[in-house]
Amino acid sequence: MRRTSLRDADCPIARSLDEIGDWWTLLIVRDAFRGARRFTEFQKSLGLAKNILAQRLRLLIENGVMELYPAA
Repeated sequence: MRRTSLRDADCPIARSLDEIGDWWTLLIVRDAFRGARRFTEFQKSLGLAKNILAQRLRLLIENGVMELYPAA
């Protein structure tokens, strides 16, 4: 079954869901709001496989939801 795109919806919440996508991605955003900044912080909090976490973070960056900064 194919997911319906909500990219052109009138509702901003629906458009946001189109960018967020799945529940792991939403939990990553939640952790970012709670202060997680490093890959290891996200992985420790979520217990998510590294490849899945990397993929979800990459999509969030590509969609402009998150930004990547060099470590300080």
